[in-house]
Amino acid sequence: MDTLATARLFAADILAHRNKLAGKAEDAARVQFALRQVSKTLHDQHDLHKKETDVVLSHWDGKASEEFERTTMRLRKDIRTTADASTDAERVVSRVTSTVDGGHTAVQRLADEYIGKAKKLLDDAAGVGSRAAMASAIAAAADLAPRYTKQSAATLRKVKGELADAAKRLRALRKELRHDGVADRSVADHSSGHGRTEAAKASTRGQKVVSAARKELGTRENPPGSNRNPYGPTAPWCASFATAMWRKAGVKIPILPFTGDVYRWGQQHDKAYGKNSLKQAKPGDVLLFGTGPQSPSTSTHIGIVEKVEGNRVTMIEGNSGDSVRRNTHTLSSATFYGGVRP
Repeated sequence: MDTLATARLFAADILAHRNKLAGKAEDAARVQFALRQVSKTLHDQHDLHKKETDVVLSHWDGKASEEFERTTMRLRKDIRTTADASTDAERVVSRVTSTVDGGHTAVQRLADEYIGKAKKLLDDAAGVGSRAAMASAIAAAADLAPRYTKQSAATLRKVKGELADAAKRLRALRKELRHDGVADRSVADHSSGHGRTEAAKASTRGQKVVSAARKELGTRENPPGSNRNPYGPTAPWCASFATAMWRKAGVKIPILPFTGDVYRWGQQHDKAYGKNSLKQAKPGDVLLFGTGPQSPSTSTHIGIVEKVEGNRVTMIEGNSGDSVRRNTHTLSSATFYGGVRP
């Protein structure tokens, strides 16, 4: 008999609790790191913005400079508010990370202790060499397991309670943040009144998509080069990001990791347009890079349209340099084979 394997079999529930906590610990650490990076970047941006504004104002007098100063102060306040919220969120997640790590260590210790005791019981019985002794040892090991399992389950429940409490605090922080001034005002403007036209509804959806995508700028896969992302499966994730932003805006579309599937979805729902109609692209649409939706070699990338100016299109793209980035391209059929409206 493989006594270690048998002991681990009796410890299956304890090991399952340990594995759940291991996954949560990894997630918490990843979120904590991301929030720390966001906070640092925004605080640095706030300080740089103030420094550059002060240089400009030192050479500029008059009413226009006063308006410029008021505008830049509002912007700096928004940056500071978001940065401080990110710092507060990082502290919340830091406490959770510590709790989850502690829980994982405690359950690992329980598993090791139980497996050690159960294996010794079985090894001693194997040394005796009788079936009766082995049967008695197996029964003793089985009787010992529930006490350890109860403790590991209690630890898991405690950690889940801490996670739920942290989620409430994070939601409260999010409510305190002011929304994107341009995009969200546009949404509010389009949402007022009754009997809106379909075009107005589409514009509202588009602005919601853009607003959601802007909030994700700077999000990175972790670790770099791994394709691990917060929007979909561990795979090239530009399409997962785009469809996740559409879903946030209320579009009933599944997470689609392959860009060509997004175009096919658009065709099925009468929302797709081809390379000869790219000029109709509007904020919130997605544009497809490549020559067609047939395969990953022909449909290579996807991005969300933020704005179109003449023959230039600014897009927010997931999995661009392992992160969510804003890029500008020529609106050309040599680059895009089509687009889809949300």
